[in-house]
This record gives sequence, structure tokens and C-alpha cells, in this order.
Amino acid sequence: MTDSPVTEEILEELRTLDTPTVCNALELTSPERRDHGFTISQLVCTRPNLPPIVGYARTARISALAPDPVKGSAAREKRDGYYEYMGSGPGPSITVIQDMDGDRRGFGAWWGEVNSNIHKGLGSLGVITDGSVRDLPDVADGFQMLAGSIGPSHAYVHVREFNCDVEIMGMKVRHGDLIHADQHGAVVIPKEVAVKVKAAADIIAANEAVIIKASQRPGFDIDQLRRAWADLEEIH
Repeated sequence: MTDSPVTEEILEELRTLDTPTVCNALELTSPERRDHGFTISQLVCTRPNLPPIVGYARTARISALAPDPVKGSAAREKRDGYYEYMGSGPGPSITVIQDMDGDRRGFGAWWGEVNSNIHKGLGSLGVITDGSVRDLPDVADGFQMLAGSIGPSHAYVHVREFNCDVEIMGMKVRHGDLIHADQHGAVVIPKEVAVKVKAAADIIAANEAVIIKASQRPGFDIDQLRRAWADLEEIH
């Protein structure tokens, strides 16, 4: 069931929301996920002005500290398999890559001008990685990157495995998971509740509007805040 896509209509609804709003909505639709399923450390967003991206995870693990022990035809076969995997399955996709170099993650960048263009061509909207990225001015147009760091070199970077479970800044991701991401970070949306997220977000927005409107009135004070909270209690 992991690969089963949601409808395009639902994807379009999700694109209208920012990632914090999606997290808020999931607190209503999936309260058991309030403490997990999202990035918990800051990622560098190289293009904060791009709209949110919503897509299905394609996962991999990389390393850059030492050369790939796989050589020759086996290396070419692994490379071919990796890109074939990235271009397969329902789309759009988001590439989610875990850097396995521990305290030295980001030593070498898998992401730059070439790989951003290749992955975009294969249907990826962007990358979420705890590794590094580079070539920022030359990255594929419209391709989003959320990364652990920015660096100049690719060193010995290579793919260790793909189509595997990964963890990026506390967010555990499996192949095919539905991901929502923007400049704030990323969150996994359970597909079974994706259809409920926009309605839950609308409820939260209506409630927040009551407080915000009250706080912007001249003479706002604690008594008016208490009345606004009371008004909220009347909203069902």
C-alpha cells in the first residue's frame, strides 16, 4: 500500500498549505503523530521563495569519506539501478537521501547542477537530505533543496543503497511516503488521512483568525483575549 498514490485533487489541496500548517492539521487528524514524523533540526533551504512541494519519497543513502568499494561494471550497474529507481513509480517524487558519514556528514555533496537536473528530469520536485549541496546558482530551475549544509566539493560521494528506510533530522521515511516540504522543513503525511488535512487546516485557521483579529483591535488587553478565547469555545 505504500506506493498507492492519493488523488491529484488532494495533492493540489496540500500544495496550498505551508508545512507548519500541515503539521498543525495532522495534530487533529493524527494526534498520535504529534511527536514524530517531521524534521526536528534545521535544514538549509536554498530556495525559500519556492512554493511547498508535495510528492512521494524516493530514498537512498550516500557516503563521501572514502571511494566507493564497488568498481567497474558493478558500479555502472548500481548507478543505472539508482537512476532507474528514481524515475519509477507514482509521481511527482521527492528525493530523500540520508548521509551516512556520521559527525562528518556533508563532507561531500551528492547534489549540484548535474544531479538536480537529472532528478528533475526523472520527476523529482526536490531533495531533502542531511548531507550537503553545492552549485547553488546552477541548480535546476524550480528544484527545491533542503539540506544539512552547503559545501564546495563532492569528495568521494557515492550511493551506498537505495529504496531503503532513511532518517533525516529525526524524520523517518520509507519509499513511497507522502512528503510535504517547504522552507520550514518537511513532514510525512499518512496517506489515509491526506484527504482530511485541508479541512483540518481550515478549522485551525478559523480558530486562529478569532485570536488574531482580537489582538489587532485598538486597546487589546487581557480581558479582550479572554473574550476571544471564550468565543473559540463556541466554535464547533
